[in-house]
Amino acid sequence: MPHPTGRRQSQQSRGALAVWISEPAGKAALLLIAAAALAIALVVAGVQPVLRTDRAVAAHLHTVALEHPGFTHAGRIVTDWVVDPWTMRLLLAAAVVRLWHRRQRLIAVWAACTSAAEWAIRGVLRWTIGRERPQWERPVDSAEFAAMPSGHAMTAAATCVLLLWLARWAALPAALLHIGVAAAVLTVAAACFTRVFLGVHWLTDTLAGALLGTGLAMASAAAWHTTHPSRNASSTGTGAASATRPGRATHLATRDKEAVHPSPP
Repeated sequence: MPHPTGRRQSQQSRGALAVWISEPAGKAALLLIAAAALAIALVVAGVQPVLRTDRAVAAHLHTVALEHPGFTHAGRIVTDWVVDPWTMRLLLAAAVVRLWHRRQRLIAVWAACTSAAEWAIRGVLRWTIGRERPQWERPVDSAEFAAMPSGHAMTAAATCVLLLWLARWAALPAALLHIGVAAAVLTVAAACFTRVFLGVHWLTDTLAGALLGTGLAMASAAAWHTTHPSRNASSTGTGAASATRPGRATHLATRDKEAVHPSPP
């Protein structure tokens, strides 16, 4: 006969999973990770139409890179400085330090751990898949270790989604969020394009990386909302700081009510 405590914990786990899946970010994470897994499976299985597309796109872009050294130099600046994984991690670290300084430390640690998990998962997948990078007689750039998934694409996608999530959690103005979404899309697109353009990744490497990074960050956001419902930003305008300090929000609401309906002397 199962122990009552074990049965209760199993039911709670299933309930938490159901809540996670019910989150929009949870559903999106499942779809994105499944799409990335499909892309990886097609490459590992050696599906020729996919591999031929990879080779054709890589060859065409490599020819363009050789014919236009100015574009190639610009691409190296973008990939080495703007969308480099360490640049992305520094941006997220700045956001984490800001949250820590504002005493919102649990979500700061959560975001940092998500970034660390992305780095670890990428390394394990690269080692497991072991895909070789494109080889050229006249290379315009170089990179080491296995190709799939692309580290630039995966880290850029995960970082951008995490930063957007933190910005929304902090109740930043909608205009800033819209600008952030546009910047995130451009950043991930630049990471994917430059890695293929410079001949160090195949198209499916960057596709799998972008899908995995986005899916992982969304899965983390959904897990936060599932496990910390009382710490989510308020949708009524009190902001993240009030949400993390319910007593403060209650005090403000009481004070406003007294201002509208003052008590008799």
